Amino acid sequence: MKFDYVIVGAGIAGLCMAERITNVLHKEVLIIEKRSHIGGNLYDCYDENGLLIQAYGPHIFHTNDASVFSYLSTFTTWHEYQHKVLSYVNGEYVPFPVNLCTLSQIFHEPFTKEKAQQYFQKVQQDPQSCKTFEDIAIASVGADLYEMFYKHYTEKQWGMPCKELDASIFSRIPIRLNNDQRYFSDRYQGIPKAGFTAMMKRMLNAKMHILLNTDYQQIKDEISYEKLIYTGPLDAYYDYCYGHLPYRCLRFAFETHDTPSYQQAAVINYPNDYDYTRITEFKKLTGQEHKHTVILKEFPVQEGIQCYPILQPKINAILAQYQRLAEQEKDVIFLGRLANFKYYNIDQIVAEACKCFAQLCEKSDA
Repeated sequence: MKFDYVIVGAGIAGLCMAERITNVLHKEVLIIEKRSHIGGNLYDCYDENGLLIQAYGPHIFHTNDASVFSYLSTFTTWHEYQHKVLSYVNGEYVPFPVNLCTLSQIFHEPFTKEKAQQYFQKVQQDPQSCKTFEDIAIASVGADLYEMFYKHYTEKQWGMPCKELDASIFSRIPIRLNNDQRYFSDRYQGIPKAGFTAMMKRMLNAKMHILLNTDYQQIKDEISYEKLIYTGPLDAYYDYCYGHLPYRCLRFAFETHDTPSYQQAAVINYPNDYDYTRITEFKKLTGQEHKHTVILKEFPVQEGIQCYPILQPKINAILAQYQRLAEQEKDVIFLGRLANFKYYNIDQIVAEACKCFAQLCEKSDA
């Protein structure tokens, strides 16, 4: 089989590239997908009761990038949703990330911005020398809040001590000196009204040829191309010649309950109790009305769906070796979270795909 473009992976990164190549360059594309469906970890579907569920855990679109929002809005209308998370701490459900409401509830006294500033000035330390998650977390929020919200959740999530995890992981979690209880503060937030899968299906067209249930490694000698866009695991592309790049994986346990509502918020974290890290109730994400509800408990595991790249100095050294090999490729583009061994939000993946396509066009015109 000979194609101008072959794309490995039918997740959001691969589908964005396929949509641009077919609609702008008017080229045909072969998409090879190992799973039985498109959409990658964004895949959602309706269960036997007609409830929309996200098969690989909760995903909420949020961005400050107007161009990304405009691009995806071509393929969907939005259910406007502002994500709020509660954390079960000391027998109470409190807002997370930490904000003035959190501090007031935890310490049982009103916190103003000025009082919160005074508190953090007392407990915070110089972050310059922080190298691990534990270092930066304690330096940022102090030992008490670290113990309540971060330490046990993080160690449960990653399966290793916080002092062995990279400090960059902490940067994903904001700390607010106001009463904003939203998890994200981005300008654009929401869920595709008919779901992420429906949005991505609208990206498809007749110039795309999709092979589902197909492992690229097993058919790579049977296809040829001018350009390969690879969104699979970077180490797998090179047959793990330098070893595996490890991921923290998840096991998902779905439950259907004969009640219109199960919990107070769409997502509740359990940092200090139970083996699962959080429970998601999908109706509260999608706005769907139904007499039943579905919840999802997430259990971090060693093997399973690859979700979170494990960042450690020794792993970074292995990654650098693979990246040097990738830099030498002339006809291969490595795109997305697996190919770059990097955690991306949805908008970051879309922005990277659009940037990658623009660069592809520039090289074609040169």
